[in-house]
Amino acid sequence: MNHILKDCLYYGASRFGELPFVRARLEARAVIILFHEIQLDCRSELMSGASASLFEYSLNWLQQEGWSIVSLDECLERLAANDRSRRYAVLTFDDGYRDNVSVALPVMERHNAPFMIYVPTGAPTRSMQTWWLGLRKLFLSADTVTIDAIGRQFHCSDLRSKVSALEEVTRWIHQDYRRAASLAPTFKQNGISLSALNNAYFLDDRELRILARHPLASIGGHTTSHAALTTLDESSARAELLDNRNYLQDLLQSPIRHVAYPYGAYGPREEHLAGEVGFQTAVTTWQARLYDRKANYFALPRIGARSRSGFRTRMSGIIEAVQAMG
Repeated sequence: MNHILKDCLYYGASRFGELPFVRARLEARAVIILFHEIQLDCRSELMSGASASLFEYSLNWLQQEGWSIVSLDECLERLAANDRSRRYAVLTFDDGYRDNVSVALPVMERHNAPFMIYVPTGAPTRSMQTWWLGLRKLFLSADTVTIDAIGRQFHCSDLRSKVSALEEVTRWIHQDYRRAASLAPTFKQNGISLSALNNAYFLDDRELRILARHPLASIGGHTTSHAALTTLDESSARAELLDNRNYLQDLLQSPIRHVAYPYGAYGPREEHLAGEVGFQTAVTTWQARLYDRKANYFALPRIGARSRSGFRTRMSGIIEAVQAMG
């Protein structure tokens, strides 16, 4: 869908969702919000993350609308106690990007906003196969890009065409995450090192230890390699969860009790495995808010948005209501 049209639809839905009688019907108790990169210059990163201005807008909006920004632990405790005195918002970040500290942390400090960062082992060890960073680098570095794995050549000399091409290949990967491995020859032919990109974009062990001591910060697991767990056999999926938890606990010398499923890929098996290896909660990419204390702690929904109107629409609950009617 065209981004302009989507923004227009989000804006209309957000305005409808802000009507008092609609808000009363769709009122939620809590929300967990998902971010990845928080970018100072989104154009230079092909619009692939949230802008610093959108991030600050989101925190301002939450507090203006009466949402208390709390840690995940406090949020779940409040829900379990059936505390209806406030509405609670939790900030979460996936993957451990360096800009979560350099760009987002000062904003959260100004708001005294706790946050959770879910870190895969492969980010600080620089071993993660970050195909999404490789693709972005590829489209940034050339105006003609050939992706042999899908038999396509993209001619993209401006921002719009580069963003469109990146999104098309990304959608192809999301249809089957095992396809990501087929991009390795293309990266090699174009001199793209995923390890070097990991080093440029992700926190290292030292930085992660420093962050973990911050009074607002919590660290969660995100598997060892950032693999889609549903594509793995049970033994491999369990190892991805357990080894990542052990790595982070050894590194930070503190319990790691929360995990995020990479790509939001999960099912009953993954829920069981997360609890079996010692996690107490697991978050997904299912776009919804929390309504009562009976939430499934191993399939907690999160919302994310790429624009101000999109964020307000997701927060209004109007999309959830429409989907429920469908």
